[in-house]
Amino acid sequence: MSSDRVINFGAGPSALPEDVLLEAGSGLLNFQNTGIGIAEISHRSKEFSAYLASVESEIRQQLDVPPTHHILFLQGGGTAQFSAVVLNMLARHKLLHPDIPDADRTLDYVITGSWSKAAAAEAVRLANGATVNIAVDARTLSADGKSFDRIPPHNTYKFSADPALIYYCENETVSGTQFSSDAQSPTSFPFDLLPTNKLLPLVADYSSSFMSRPIPRLADHAIIYAGAQKNLGPAGLTIAIVRQDCIVDVDAAAKLGATPVPIGLAYKPFVDQKSMPNTPSVFAIYVTGLVLQRNKKLGGLKYYEEVNGRKQQKVYTVVQEGAEKGILRPFVQPGSGSWMNIVFEVIGEGAEKRFLEGAEARGLKGLKGHRSVGGIRVSLYNAITEEQTDKLVEYIREFIAQEKPALPSTR
Repeated sequence: MSSDRVINFGAGPSALPEDVLLEAGSGLLNFQNTGIGIAEISHRSKEFSAYLASVESEIRQQLDVPPTHHILFLQGGGTAQFSAVVLNMLARHKLLHPDIPDADRTLDYVITGSWSKAAAAEAVRLANGATVNIAVDARTLSADGKSFDRIPPHNTYKFSADPALIYYCENETVSGTQFSSDAQSPTSFPFDLLPTNKLLPLVADYSSSFMSRPIPRLADHAIIYAGAQKNLGPAGLTIAIVRQDCIVDVDAAAKLGATPVPIGLAYKPFVDQKSMPNTPSVFAIYVTGLVLQRNKKLGGLKYYEEVNGRKQQKVYTVVQEGAEKGILRPFVQPGSGSWMNIVFEVIGEGAEKRFLEGAEARGLKGLKGHRSVGGIRVSLYNAITEEQTDKLVEYIREFIAQEKPALPSTR
């Protein structure tokens, strides 16, 4: 690593591999020996069209995306997808069930953190008479009734009989909760509660964990989307994996009474025009392709699942050591913690300030928690190496050793 570069534990835009950044810098001047930089080249050129196809192919192969699903390169981030999934899935439902009164259409939302809460609020805005059903709200299970500090157990979910969509956020970046990828875990997503005899209208926000480990039951999802700026590339690119039956004629649905869908939010034009009904995020797609090529050389998702598993275990272990000495306090209940975003508090007057100043002095940046939660947030995205994680763990242990306990030990 260059001596003047720090270690970026920020939640996003997040760290990117240095070798990718160096190659991207070269591509800014001359993309694939075209004599034109990637930020200048026409998105309609044969060179970029071929590159875009290769990026799609890498995602399909590395994630094992079935041919039933399209891979789309979009803009607008997760916030645009809050709206897009509602409008496209309500249009689909209208085409499938034109005679059902709008009040009898339901949209199921699983709320486990700030982003799924925001997605549900957008659904209320756009429901057009349909009912937004909160299948579960994790806050109701916390001690204060306000905190997103756990993944709900399976027996707390109440899904509708035939919803137009079922929405969840797999990893909550702000509060640091994540569904387990182990189907036997009580904190896994409750696939067992969903129907098995029909195509599920299952929608998942994977923004903070995309390409960090395999996606459980990917083929059963209607839509999976993710912002690239966590594990794959710069901000500005959103990747969506959309099942064929969810690529619908939204204008035909509008004639039946569905809400008209803006062309920039409808999935069909992006499928029909290979993600280019307008100019895509060319540079972000380029860097994403470089990251995917690097991932493949390292061993793909199997490699990252193993490395990310070790990284998060090291950090949770040292946080627990701090908790036992009354120095640190985990924000999330055991078993519900994110692999990507680990959130904890530093206890005591001025202790958080001392922690952050000490980290900054060691070149450990981006550790301040989200303003709505506070505390410390360690983001361990793919580009953060195990060696960089070890440096953070070493610092946390040093900090614990020199601090006086603010609270009695939790032993």
